[in-house]
Amino acid sequence: MSVNLYDHANELERAIRQSEEFTQLQAMYDAVNSDESAKGIFENFRDIQLGLQQKQMNGEEISEDEIAQAQKTAQLVQQHEIISKLMESEQRMSMLIQELNKVIMKPLEELYGAMDNQGPTQ
Repeated sequence: MSVNLYDHANELERAIRQSEEFTQLQAMYDAVNSDESAKGIFENFRDIQLGLQQKQMNGEEISEDEIAQAQKTAQLVQQHEIISKLMESEQRMSMLIQELNKVIMKPLEELYGAMDNQGPTQ
């Protein structure tokens, strides 16, 4: 019997879109984008995050000023109720994706884990 994994993946995608975690994330994202103040703060926060990640990936040094600016912006984000709720929703969605990834990777972990547990061959 042949299994079409793409059919199952598409089914999982639809289930994710209907999940409470995703619908809450979508609602909070829409709330942030409909509030000009929140949207501006959030976009600035994301730009700073992406800039620092890009520098890290390129092996560039991050300055003290950049770190201070990132911390200042993070504090603004945490204090803004709508953005804070969005970030909590993002965290819940991320945890769901991690749990799903564990389930998806289980066959490979079992396969390679079984190989690791065989010990040295003689």
